[in-house]
Amino acid sequence: MEDLKKTALFEQMPVPKAVMTLAVPTILSSLVMVIYNMADTFFVGMLNDPVQNAAVTLAAPVLLAFNAVNNLFGVGTSSMMSRALGKKDYDTVYRSSSFGFYCSILCSLLFSFFYTILSRPLLTLLGASAETVYATGQYLKWTVSFGATPAILNVVIAYLVRSEGSSLHASIGTMSGCLLNILLDPLFILPQGLNMGASGAGLATFLSNCAACAYFFVLLFIKRGKTYVCIRPDKFRPSRHIVVGICSVGIPAAIQNLLNVTGMTVLNNFTSSYGSDAVAAMGIAQKINMVPMQIAFGLSQGIMPLISYNYSSGNVKRMKHSLTFTIKIALSFLIYVSVCYYLGAGFLIRLFMKNDAIVSYGASFLHGLCLGTPFLCMDFIAVGVFQACGMGKKAFFFALLRKIILEIPALYLLNLLFPLYGLAYAQLTAEVILAAAAVITLIRIFRKLQQPASPESP
Repeated sequence: MEDLKKTALFEQMPVPKAVMTLAVPTILSSLVMVIYNMADTFFVGMLNDPVQNAAVTLAAPVLLAFNAVNNLFGVGTSSMMSRALGKKDYDTVYRSSSFGFYCSILCSLLFSFFYTILSRPLLTLLGASAETVYATGQYLKWTVSFGATPAILNVVIAYLVRSEGSSLHASIGTMSGCLLNILLDPLFILPQGLNMGASGAGLATFLSNCAACAYFFVLLFIKRGKTYVCIRPDKFRPSRHIVVGICSVGIPAAIQNLLNVTGMTVLNNFTSSYGSDAVAAMGIAQKINMVPMQIAFGLSQGIMPLISYNYSSGNVKRMKHSLTFTIKIALSFLIYVSVCYYLGAGFLIRLFMKNDAIVSYGASFLHGLCLGTPFLCMDFIAVGVFQACGMGKKAFFFALLRKIILEIPALYLLNLLFPLYGLAYAQLTAEVILAAAAVITLIRIFRKLQQPASPESP
C-alpha cells in the first residue's frame, strides 16, 4: 500500500510547509505533556506542603526512565519505518511496527515488575528521605507499578503513527491523555476532592495514559488497511535486518535516556541534602524550563520522518533544507523565551508555590537552567538527525559526552565551588560545548553526503 498524499508530503510539499505539518502537532503534543507534568506540580503545590511537592520531583527520574523503552522501540522503530518507506520496502515497515509494538509491551511489564519488588532500595537511591519516602512511593505505585504499560505503549504507538507522516493523529492521542490528566488532577489531589495529594497525581496520570492507549487502538482499528502501522501478531516475525535496524538507533537512544535519568538522580541527591524546600524549588524550576526544552525536542522529533525519508531516498538537498529551516526558527524562538524566563523567573516560580524560600531558590535555579536552552536546541536537533539517519553511534557518543563527560562532573565541581546554586548551571556548561560539537558534526555529515552527488569526470 502506498499512500500518495503521504509520499507527496515527504517528496513534493514545500519544505517549510512539510516541516510545519510534521513538527507543529508534535510540538503541541510535547507542550501539552509539559503542561500536564506542570499540572501535577501546580495542584500538589496548592497543598502548600513541600513534602508532597518534593515527592513528585523525586519520582521524576523513574518516569523519565520510561523513555528508555520509548526511545528503544519508539525512536528506533519509527526511524526504521521511515527509512524503509523511503526505499518503498513496505514489508519491512509492517514487520518493524509489529516488532516495536510487542517488544514495548513486554519491556513495560518487566519495568513494572522489577520496580515493584525493588521499590524500597530504589526510593533511597532516588534521594527520598524518611520525610518524603511514603509520598514518593504512593505516587510511583500508580505511575509505575500499575501504570508503566499504558504510559509506555501510548508513546510508542504515537512514534509509529508519526513515522508515516500522521503527526496530527499521533499528537491528538497524546494530548487527549494529557488533557484528561489535567482535568483529573484537582479532583484527586486537592482537599476539595479526594484529597490524595501526590498519590492522587499518580492515579490521574495512570488513568489518563489508559485513555490515550484506548484512543490509539480505536484509531488503528478504524484505519486498518490504510496505515503502515501494523500490530497484527502474524507480522511479529523479527529478522536480523529488522532487529539490527531498530536497535542500532533505539539502543543508543535508550542509553541516552538512562544517562539523563542518572544525571537527574545525581542532581536530586545533591539538592536533597539542602532540604525539601530546595528539592521542591528545583522541581518547579525544571518543570518551567521543560516548556522551551520540549519545543526543541518536539521540533527534532517532528522532522525525523522527513529527514529519514529523504536520507534513504537520496534527496540530500531537501534533507539539508529541512534541517536549516528548522534550526533557524528554533533558535530564534528559544533565545526569546530564555530572555523572558530570565527576567521573569521569580514571578514564574511564585505561580506554583507562594513560599518565599522556595521562590528565592527557584528563581536562582531557573536563571541557570534557562541560559542553556538555546544551546540544548542544537544538541536535540543534531541527535534527531543521527537517529533519523540510523547513525546510532553518533547519537550514543553525544549522550556520553553530554552526561558522563560534561554535565555530571560539572554538577560535582559547581556544587563544590558554589554550593546549591551552582547546580543549575551544569546544563549550560555542558550544552555550550555540545552545541559546537553538533554544528561541526552536522557540517561533516552533509559534506560526506554531497560528495557522491558531484559530477564525475567523463
